[in-house]
Amino acid sequence: MPMNSKLFAGLAIAVAFAMPASAANKIKVGLITKFPVPFYSTMEDAAKKYAAAHPEIELVTGQGQAATDIEGQIALIESMITQGVKGLAITPVDPTVAPSLDKAVAAGIKVVLVDNSIPDWKGQTALVSTNNLNGGKIAGEYLKTVLKSGDKIGILQGVPGVPALDDRVTGMMEGLGDVKVEVVGKGATNCTLELGTSVTEDILTANPDLKAIYSACGPPIPGAVKSISNAGIANDKIILVGFDACCGEIEAIKSGAEDASVAQFPAKMGELGIDTVVKAIRGEAVEANVDTGAGLVTLQNVKDFE
Repeated sequence: MPMNSKLFAGLAIAVAFAMPASAANKIKVGLITKFPVPFYSTMEDAAKKYAAAHPEIELVTGQGQAATDIEGQIALIESMITQGVKGLAITPVDPTVAPSLDKAVAAGIKVVLVDNSIPDWKGQTALVSTNNLNGGKIAGEYLKTVLKSGDKIGILQGVPGVPALDDRVTGMMEGLGDVKVEVVGKGATNCTLELGTSVTEDILTANPDLKAIYSACGPPIPGAVKSISNAGIANDKIILVGFDACCGEIEAIKSGAEDASVAQFPAKMGELGIDTVVKAIRGEAVEANVDTGAGLVTLQNVKDFE
């Protein structure tokens, strides 16, 4: 080998050893969350913090515009594939994103679903989420202590057809047990304050003797509080229970406008979502279902959730 070639080869080897190992061995991972509310911001922040503590991870993030932004999430999935991520943690906005996730799996990408599942989709490596059925039961068990059979209740649904949100309603009804309430109003809110306001108004107008309202997600709660107040109904006349303990719910509980909410732990979801997908990329064993837990927030323990 000519001297110059030997010198070049030697320099190349020296540079390779001098470069940080992370530059050559970075694990590129994607995180896609549904839409801009504090719950998903907390999840993303925790994922970024986890990645910062693990220099071998390169984290790419993306977020949809709304709870029903299916096309936006599909575009983000395809972008992640193009960017060459090795793993993807995603809070799927709707089951119709499954074909795009199939493309990711076909490209060798490990997919971990976070926060909610996709019914009958077999492509995921794992599901990292609250057990939403059990979370709903927690809400129902609380309502059981403050309601009696025959009481009228309204339900603010999330996005009908999304399993996690549907399970929260099913679980709540199961948690009521032998207390047979009458569901007199039910409406989809798409997990928005605006629809939380209008659906609550409709339920209250049709049912002046309503005893309780249950919301399957947090963002509609401030809307429900506003509607109850606008109707001139005192806080202690309507029992209001939510799910997520986010988006103004903590303040509503402290003020007495909301009685309770089922808290999830989005930071734990973000951290465990990335941890799980990285383990899968490395070929390590991961649990098929990683339960991130839930707890009931009331005035008595609200300070623990601030």
